[in-house]
Formats: sequence, C-alpha cells, structure tokens
Amino acid sequence: MIQRMGEVVDLLDRPTYGLSQIDRILRMTPGTARRWIDGYERSGRNYAPVIRETPTGDEIATWGEFVEARLLAEYRKSGVPMHRMRPAVEALRDQLRVRYPLASARLWTDVAGRELVERVQEDVGLEPGLALVVVRSGQHMLDPSNRLDWAPAAKRFKRSVKWSDPKDGPIQPVQIQPMSDNEAVVIDPLRGFGEPVVRSVPTEVIAELIRAGDPPAMVADLYDLPESLVDAAVRYELSRLAAA
Repeated sequence: MIQRMGEVVDLLDRPTYGLSQIDRILRMTPGTARRWIDGYERSGRNYAPVIRETPTGDEIATWGEFVEARLLAEYRKSGVPMHRMRPAVEALRDQLRVRYPLASARLWTDVAGRELVERVQEDVGLEPGLALVVVRSGQHMLDPSNRLDWAPAAKRFKRSVKWSDPKDGPIQPVQIQPMSDNEAVVIDPLRGFGEPVVRSVPTEVIAELIRAGDPPAMVADLYDLPESLVDAAVRYELSRLAAA
C-alpha cells in the first residue's frame, strides 16, 4: 500500500507507465501494450482488451496492468494469440474477485492457485499451448496435491516477481525482472521512476556511458558496481533496442 494525498492507495492501482513506455521496457513491438491493455479497432471491428475489463482510453497503465502485461509477454514470445487468453483472464477475475487476477498473490503463492487455474482452463477450453498450469507427469497417483505445475512461460514469469512481506499487509508484486534470463535488471514502481535498474542505477544511463566510449571497468567503478552488473545492464538495453 502507498500514501497519496492523505489516502491509502493499493500499489497495484498506482498509475505507473505510459502504454508506449511498457512496449519499450518489455521489449515489445510498438502498440502491443495498447492492444492488450485497452483494446483496439481494426477494419471497423472492435477488439476487447485482454487486461482491462473494458476500454477506458486511459493512456497511463497501473502497476497491476504492467505486471499482467509482463506475464502476457512471456506467452506472446511463444506465439500465443492474446485474444485466446481473454476468457481465462475474465474467469480468473470473476473467481478471485480482484481487478488484476494475473498479478494476484493468491494465484501464484500456493497450490490452491494452481488448482483454480486448472478449473478455469477446463471451463473455458484453454488449449494446452495456452495453459498456465500443466499436469506433472506421473505425479497424479503419487501425490495428488502436488500434481500441477506452472507451464514454462508462467514459470518464467513467477521467477521474475518479488512479492511483498506479508507483515506489511496484503502480499503484492513489488519488483519484477523485465527479462526472465537477466536477474540483475529489476523494476520497482516506487524507485527510479519505475525504470529498469541494476542496484538502483538505471540501465539506460549505464548503456549511454558505454556507447560514449567509457570502458565497462570505469563505469563499474563510477557506480561502485561489479562489472557483471554493467554487462547485464548493457545486455538488457541492447535487447530492448533490437526489439524496437
């Protein structure tokens, strides 16, 4: 939870990113976040959003919407059509009674969440290639309570999320990795203007210094970082530019 103008605001509801900014941070084709979050029109036909219940026209996405876009990005890289995910998202929203079902700790932090997803997948007829959870081979008879596992894309997303301490209130995602294979680069909506950082140093700043000709060792010394973190920041920025 955060304070804003004397009121308590849920972190997931915090306005955080412009829609085009999400494309840049998550290394997606321009316009992708807008289609997922607020829907779009093509050839006179309206396509409903995947993340928002209905289009709002709001150009600013909340932290919760960003987190959900981060999960969908894992599936999009595998070629999954996003409109096929919408029925499952709607069903999970209804079952969990939350605005951001894909960013809900209840979904990710215990076995009951996986069981709920399995029921929803069956109810909406989600195909195996779109699944959030899969049945572990050979586990059904050995341990029925542990027979489900997250699908590869969902597992990569789950590993990228840092959850808040339960002692601080409701469990929420407070930090996320924009790249599942680059643990050093993280995003915190309350620090660094929500930009990707390594140890609070923006990756974009590090990459600019390297492009200007500063040796990695000099940049590492300037910010008191190991060179491995400088390399991680540059790798992230190069992948982001390649995607753009």
